Amino acid sequence: MDYDSLFSADTASFMRSPVREIFKRVDLSKIYSFAGGYPSPDAFDLEGVKQSALQVIDRYGSKALQYNATQGIPELRQALSERYGVPLERVQVTTSSQQGIDVCTRVMVDPGDVVLTSNPSYLGALQSFRSYRAHIVGVPHSDDDGEFRARYEQAIDQCKKQGRKVKFLYMIPDFQNPSGETLPLSQRRLLVELAREHGFVIVEDSPYRELRYRGHDVPTIYSLDPDCVLHLGSFSKILAPGLRLGWILGNPQLLDQIYVCKQSLDLCAPVLDQYIATQFVTSGRLDANIEKIKGLYSRRCQGMQELLARYMPQGVTWTRPDGGLFLFLTMPQGFDAVKFYDRALDNGVAYVAGSFFHPDGSGLNTMRLNFSFMNLERIDKGLQLLARLIGEELDALGLRCDAGQ
Repeated sequence: MDYDSLFSADTASFMRSPVREIFKRVDLSKIYSFAGGYPSPDAFDLEGVKQSALQVIDRYGSKALQYNATQGIPELRQALSERYGVPLERVQVTTSSQQGIDVCTRVMVDPGDVVLTSNPSYLGALQSFRSYRAHIVGVPHSDDDGEFRARYEQAIDQCKKQGRKVKFLYMIPDFQNPSGETLPLSQRRLLVELAREHGFVIVEDSPYRELRYRGHDVPTIYSLDPDCVLHLGSFSKILAPGLRLGWILGNPQLLDQIYVCKQSLDLCAPVLDQYIATQFVTSGRLDANIEKIKGLYSRRCQGMQELLARYMPQGVTWTRPDGGLFLFLTMPQGFDAVKFYDRALDNGVAYVAGSFFHPDGSGLNTMRLNFSFMNLERIDKGLQLLARLIGEELDALGLRCDAGQ
């Protein structure tokens, strides 16, 4: 049978995740993996989840195993409403924050419509945008506020000249994936100004926001204008990704359309998981677990930066995040992290090439490294190996590669 003739036009826009392809090829326990955004197994409160599950069954019985509301069970929505200080009608539970990204795109984007994003940006979001045939415009970051605004205005003006409509701007303002960097308050305000002026929505993706290891919290973009921002949250990084639970905070008119769309996707998020998460939040276990995670990851984040300074050849630079799970490595121009990947994996170390996070395919000389999954001993050994391989590659390419930094 000619299956190709049966596929929809959308399938041509589907993008394979290089991260998921890695997991198909290798056993993560047998290599040094800086590739995925996996939480550490030590970050899971197994006893707490067990006790929460038992308490849920005792309290709710068969209700916890039944269908429930598409918006999310009332108990979880109430817990999220109180935790984040928003009205109940502004809370929609999702089956992971990835679904939140996807359903926002599905509701707002027609083929050819524009989604603005940073360049680089989260790979999973780019996959979703492409699957709906959005026109993705990545805007390079600038630390200068004037230049930052000018770049976004230029991108918006160019889209208008092409007859394209900007539907939303996607941003991870806190400890961005892949860079680990945080957007300052002044630039968050500029984005809100642009959204108001040009009539588009901001989708603020914040799965890492509560994992800050140093410095002070920056107000969410949502807090600056709750009616032009959809704020996405997730339990994946602060509780357990296996629960597949997230949420959207937003204007009820936007959430109503998302609610109707979600009905056709999965009817409702996993009900038992929602009750377990509710119990975990209301009992105080979530806050305690977040503090434990922050202590664990803070040491690994700082340790990785110190090890990079010890091992990496001169000319290799990296971001210095204040939280989250990732940092971004940049090699001298001429280094191709995509071509280099097979050699690294054959030698037992994995990363994600940075070009996959760039909508325009740039960033060939970059790679994303995760510091949450492995302990410091394995991070040390993995970075020694990766640094040696990078040094050898730079030598082979005739690029500057002096030991130490």
